[in-house]
Amino acid sequence: MPAFTSLAEFAALLRNAPAADAAAHQAASDRNGQLTKPPGALGRLEDLALWVASWQGNGRPAISAPQVLIFAGNHGVCAQGVSAFPAEVTVQMVANFQHGGAAINQLSKAFGATMAVHALELDRPTGDFTETAAMTEAETVAALQTGWNAVDPKADLLVVGEMGIGNTTVAAALAAALLGGTGAEWVGRGTGVDNAGLARKAKVVDAGLARHGSRDPMQVLANLGGREIAAMAGAMARARVARIPLILDGFIACSAGLVLHAVTPAALDHAVAGHLSAEGAHGRLLAALGKEPLLSLGLRLGEGSGAALAIGVVKAAVACHSGMATFAEAGVSEG
Repeated sequence: MPAFTSLAEFAALLRNAPAADAAAHQAASDRNGQLTKPPGALGRLEDLALWVASWQGNGRPAISAPQVLIFAGNHGVCAQGVSAFPAEVTVQMVANFQHGGAAINQLSKAFGATMAVHALELDRPTGDFTETAAMTEAETVAALQTGWNAVDPKADLLVVGEMGIGNTTVAAALAAALLGGTGAEWVGRGTGVDNAGLARKAKVVDAGLARHGSRDPMQVLANLGGREIAAMAGAMARARVARIPLILDGFIACSAGLVLHAVTPAALDHAVAGHLSAEGAHGRLLAALGKEPLLSLGLRLGEGSGAALAIGVVKAAVACHSGMATFAEAGVSEG
């Protein structure tokens, strides 16, 4: 039996997800206070180690099985001219992922992560949300289930990324619907549209907002979202229920996280922001989620690339916390 068969059941699972392990957090904090360094000397690395410990339920955590999941989908709204690239590029890039030729393949290898790509009905784009709902409830549930089922329960850290021509427009529509504002306030250049393209994107988002009045988060996802964004939300939710730490990627991935956050503010307690992307509204979206990015390198690729790069930072934090000697073990006098 699937874990959920409706949007309401999915939301209920998310609302009832377990909290972090307070005892593990305390054990990690106690250990952190005994390590051979001045208090707070490792800055945010210390906070990251305690965060991983609390979600892994282990005061001395380890990261040995990180997982990277990429979801791909096509969007009917591309018919409105919102992207500098044709929808066929989604199919071509999926093949590139499968053959190991994309940036995310290299980053996954560099940090010892397994990687899988899931293409969601690329030959059947979602509905154009300026004319109809992007997805039916059944289609949305199916995409959520794809993401949910893709998560390896043995993973100890998760990165979720995407590929889908037109999906910065979709992400902007989700953000505007759930946080307020106009299309112009949320759209960015995405794959590199010119000023006329940027104006088209804003107009398209406004048209979607005018057509679809519901502000229920799951209905907003169905009305304005995409299969790959729903799949990312499903994977993020599965990680939350399984208490697997999550690194958020850029604007599009965070729009999937925003849907979960709108269902319950605790939905992303298991997540940190991997980076601040060059997509203009990403910082505003991170602020709404209450997340401070680990990196800011001007990335705007998608694919989970910024989050995958941050795996190295999280692994370093855990390695220091769990591998360093305490003052007693090292025979070093405490101050």
